Amino acid sequence: MVVSRWTRLATLAGVFMLVAPHGANAVAAPPPAPPSLAYADLVDLTDSSTLVVRAQIRDAILVPAKRAPDVKPGFARIYVEATPTEVLRGTVPSGLTELHYLADVPLGPKGKLPPYKKLQVLIYARPVRGSADVQLVAPDAQIVWSADLDARTRSLIAELSAPDAPPRVTGVTQALYEQGNLVGEGETQLFLSTATGQPATITVQHRPNRPTNWSVSFSEVVNPNGRPPSPDTLTWFRLACGLPRAMPSGINVSDNNDDRIQAEVDYSNVLHDLGPCERMRGH
Repeated sequence: MVVSRWTRLATLAGVFMLVAPHGANAVAAPPPAPPSLAYADLVDLTDSSTLVVRAQIRDAILVPAKRAPDVKPGFARIYVEATPTEVLRGTVPSGLTELHYLADVPLGPKGKLPPYKKLQVLIYARPVRGSADVQLVAPDAQIVWSADLDARTRSLIAELSAPDAPPRVTGVTQALYEQGNLVGEGETQLFLSTATGQPATITVQHRPNRPTNWSVSFSEVVNPNGRPPSPDTLTWFRLACGLPRAMPSGINVSDNNDDRIQAEVDYSNVLHDLGPCERMRGH
């Protein structure tokens, strides 16, 4: 969300600052706790970001509900002024000491906003050229900082930046099962489409008296000794969150009905082994 000009004048217009109440009997509300994020949530945020920054909030200004009609129930929108303290991905222009952005944040007990001033956060964003404004990649892409979140984000950035990082899977283009020369021997190949056009193939191998094994390759070379990807890795995410839940119609080019059934069974078993693509943020 790009910060609109009215927020620059918000303090002059008397918009309430999100600070603890004054007075001898005032009790400060606890700061918001970091949300639970599944691996898929973290990929959604990080993969969409060209700028990931740890920052400390200097001021947070409540955006009136009438100016934020699209905020989902249980959330409020705030305008944030924050000091960048460390850049995990991307570049903050030299000399820029403050970032401005809008964020949707969860309400606390009884619908009250918890304090955000001085809170450490990670923001997943895109810079706005020639400005201190940044645009979060999602309304809730300001996350309360924690050591665990920091470490997971850094690890994921390294995965995404690797030369052999798997691209986003966009579909399945062809499925083919071929029987081998021995009873119980055969192989299913599932050809995938990717966002970059890079080739990708899932190979399911059947060998007599051996467990069925499958692997994925994001190149022209298929490793016959490959293994399924480990959960909560980028390769796992690309498949678990990118493959359709059922084999698309019209792509199974196996020679006969039995072979076509085997290809469909192998595809279903791949999905079962991968498990669900679980997200906790909601969309």
